[in-house]
Amino acid sequence: MKISNKRIVSLFLSLVLILGIVLTPMGSKAFAEESKVKKLTIVHVNDVHGRIKEGDYDGMGFSRLQTKVKELREQNPNLILLNAGDTIHGLPIVTVSRGEAMIKLMNEMNFDAMVPGNHDFNYGYDRLVELKDIAEFPMIGANIVKEDGTKDFKDYIVKEVDGLKVGIFGLATPETKYKANPKNTEGINFLDPVETAKNMVEKLQDEKIDVIIALTHIGMADDTDPTTIDIANKVEGIDLIVDGHSHTVLPEGKLVKDTLIVQTGEYTKNIGIVNIEVVDDKITKKEAKLFTKEEGMKLKEDEEIKKAIDKLEEENKVVTDVVIGKTKVNLDGERGNVRTKETNLGNLLTDSILDLTKADAVIINGGDIRKSIDVGEITKEDILTMLPFGSYGVVLELKGIDILNALENGVSAYPETSGGFPQVAGMTFKMDPSKEAGNRIHDLKIQGKPVDLNKKYKLATNDFLAAGGDKYESLKNGVLVGEYEALEEILMDYIEKLGEVDIKTEGRI
Repeated sequence: MKISNKRIVSLFLSLVLILGIVLTPMGSKAFAEESKVKKLTIVHVNDVHGRIKEGDYDGMGFSRLQTKVKELREQNPNLILLNAGDTIHGLPIVTVSRGEAMIKLMNEMNFDAMVPGNHDFNYGYDRLVELKDIAEFPMIGANIVKEDGTKDFKDYIVKEVDGLKVGIFGLATPETKYKANPKNTEGINFLDPVETAKNMVEKLQDEKIDVIIALTHIGMADDTDPTTIDIANKVEGIDLIVDGHSHTVLPEGKLVKDTLIVQTGEYTKNIGIVNIEVVDDKITKKEAKLFTKEEGMKLKEDEEIKKAIDKLEEENKVVTDVVIGKTKVNLDGERGNVRTKETNLGNLLTDSILDLTKADAVIINGGDIRKSIDVGEITKEDILTMLPFGSYGVVLELKGIDILNALENGVSAYPETSGGFPQVAGMTFKMDPSKEAGNRIHDLKIQGKPVDLNKKYKLATNDFLAAGGDKYESLKNGVLVGEYEALEEILMDYIEKLGEVDIKTEGRI
C-alpha cells in the first residue's frame, strides 16, 4: 500500500500535537512551581500616643484598625503587623495604668513587633522593661544598650512566612536622651543608628534572610541626625524601613536607592500598608499606600477590641470624671500655639507652679501641654490629657545668666514650632527673631526688675527641663532646692483653689 507524502505530513503533525498536549502541562506546572510569586503584606502604625479611640482630632482608633487588619488577612494570610513607637503614653486611657492597658490591647490584636519610641520611656526605663515582659510580641531595639554592655531588648527577630524568611531589626532614636526625661534613660546608651543598621544587615544576610526590614523610631525631621533617609543612603541591603518619630505622612512611601521608607503620620489617622512580592528569592515588587481615617470610618468596629476599650474607659471613670472646677474662657493648649507664643493655658499652668513653690520665676516647655480645655466644667480627665507626661515640679537655684541662656534655647527654633518653647511666670522678656539663635532675648525682667546675670534666683520648672530635656543644658547648672508633686496635681489643686478660671495672655513674651 502506497502512502502519500501528504498523509505522512498529516500523521507527523498529529503526533506533534498529541505530544504537546501531554507534555506542556507538566512543563508549565514545573516552571510555575519554580517561579511561584510569594506575597507579603506589612501593616504598620506609628506615633499612636495613646489614641486607641476615634476622635475629632485623632484617627480611626484601634477597633477599626483591627477590622482592617482582619480584612487584609483574609486577602493575604502572609501579614505582619508592626508598630514604630510612641504608643504606650499620651492619654489617660493608657497612662492611668502606666502603659499596661496599651500593651494588653496590642496583645489582643496580635502585633508582631514594636520598637520603643522616645515617649515610650516616659514611665522610666525599668517600667518599659516590665511592659516588654508583659507584651506577647517582641519589643526590639538593636541600638539600646546599658552602660555595662548588656541589653534588655532583642536586636532583631526572624519571621517565616510562606517559606520566606523576614528579618526585622529595631532602631530607637538617640534623641530619647533629651526628648524624654533624661533621668528615664540614665545608664542607657543609644548606639549610632547607621553603624548599628550596617551590623544588623550583615547578620541578617549571613542568615540568608529574604526580606530585611528596619523598624525604626528615627524620623526625617530637619533637626534629626541621622534621619532614616541618611540610613537608607548609607546602608545597603535594607528592603523596607517602617519609621516613626517625625509624624511624616508618606502616601506612597519614599524610595531612597533600593530602600522604601514608610510612615503614616500620627494617631491612626492613617494605616500603612506595604505589599511585597518575591519571585525566586528576589523582591520584584514593593508598593506602599495609606488607608485613611476617612476610609476607616466606613468600617465597622471590631467587637472584641471595642469591648476591651469600653472596659478600660469604665475602669478609668472613677478617676477621670471628677469635676475640679470651671473655666469662663477657652484655655488654649493648641500645639501650634504653645510651641510658638504665650497662651493663657501656659500662663495658668506656670502661675499654679509659682503659687505653690513661691519661686522667683517659672519656665515650662510648651511641649508639655497637649490639649486645650473648653469653656465649662474642668474634669481630671481634661488635666490628665493636657499634661500626660507625669512631669513633676522642681525648684533650682541658679544665676540669671543661666535663665537667660535657657530662654535663648527655648526660642532658638522660632518661628518653627518647638516643644522647648517657654511658657513662663514671674518674668517677662522680648525676643527679636531677626537675630541669630542665641542672641534673640532682650529686656528680660524677673519679678518686674531687670535680670542680674550674676545674681542667684530660684527658678521653678519640671524635672524634664531640670535634667536638660529639650536641650535646656543651662538648667543643669542649677542646684536642686525643692521637689514637688506632678504638674497635673499642682494644676488641679490650683484650679480647685480658684474655683473658676478667667485668665488672659498678658504680654509676658
